[in-house]
Amino acid sequence: MLLILAGWLQSLSPDLSFLRVVQYITFRAVAAALTALTIGLWVGPKAIRMLTALKMGQPVRGYAMQTHLVKNGTPTMGGVLILFAITVSTLLWFDLSNRFVWIVLLVTLGFGAIGWVDDWRKVVNKDPEGMRSREKYFWQSVIGVIASVALVFSISENSNARAFELFVTWVQSGFSMDLPPQAGLQVPFFKEVSYPLGVLGFVILTYLVIVGASNAVNLTDGLDGLAIMPVIMVGTALGIFAYVTGNAQYARYLHFPSIPGTGELMIFCGAMAGAGLAFLWFNAHPAQIFMGDVGALALGGALGTIAVIVRQEIVLAIMGGIFVAEAVSVMLQVVWFKYTKKRYGEGRRLLKMAPLHHHFEKSGWKETQVVIRFWIITMLLCLIGLSTLKLR
Repeated sequence: MLLILAGWLQSLSPDLSFLRVVQYITFRAVAAALTALTIGLWVGPKAIRMLTALKMGQPVRGYAMQTHLVKNGTPTMGGVLILFAITVSTLLWFDLSNRFVWIVLLVTLGFGAIGWVDDWRKVVNKDPEGMRSREKYFWQSVIGVIASVALVFSISENSNARAFELFVTWVQSGFSMDLPPQAGLQVPFFKEVSYPLGVLGFVILTYLVIVGASNAVNLTDGLDGLAIMPVIMVGTALGIFAYVTGNAQYARYLHFPSIPGTGELMIFCGAMAGAGLAFLWFNAHPAQIFMGDVGALALGGALGTIAVIVRQEIVLAIMGGIFVAEAVSVMLQVVWFKYTKKRYGEGRRLLKMAPLHHHFEKSGWKETQVVIRFWIITMLLCLIGLSTLKLR
């Protein structure tokens, strides 16, 4: 929006030529981060007071850690604050004609809507379980499939019109068509190594990445500040990848697929970082507000969608290793419990408690120790992920 305004003002007066700086993606990314940070810090106290007045307190599960019972009643649904800051900041600073940012925004808000319903049922019905898993997974799948189909053609072509033409061609061909190299699965640490997926393979992979990332971040959001800082770090790193893939010269030099338009995702990533830092100001231990599913599901979906667009699905798994570990810990715990119950007549646990962060709490780590150590691990994993820019 401000990009259009700056161009219009320059056309009115040559004295306003300094506004050309708004054309630079890096400037707008930093501006988006600062805008989202300012909005979050300004709206945050008002949101906390409003949620407290509405009694939007987080009910704590009866089987949760005993140390968490003091958090019962802490305002939740703070993810609304994050989404508001991200949306306003992004709309102000990105190029409104960019299809990739619109897709990421719609996926983020779509998953946020699912989380909103889930949180609403928790606080209104006083049910810690919220939306049933099958219902939640169904709506996640609907959004995931729609986004996957949109992305497979948007990434393969350079404009909205050509992407639609490619979709028509795919339908007319009997749903059988090869995709360009940039739509293949990129393997990190190897030069120009990609695995061709085809339309169906791309849709399946994209669906798994988006829905999987969304649920993984949601599972991680169990301690004060635990999920939001890794989201900020991984999102910022993905913004760098977006800038590289969107710049033909850098992409050619670093042996990355060149995908015009992806550079604008830096604005979204900047806004997500700024909004995340503002939220962390209030979510730091002891938390004044919780993110809730409305924030966790949305931010996870956003990370997954951006990773797919910049063709860094494997790197996302590396940088978001904490998210992966949390999700895997839950799956292993459930599978092992069911297996041992069937085999031995009683369920046994691999971990003291799942997700993984609760296992370490049960092992004697303080909440702040778990959070900070997980931050440190994520920082190291992001550095490993960023090293794939050059180590190829």
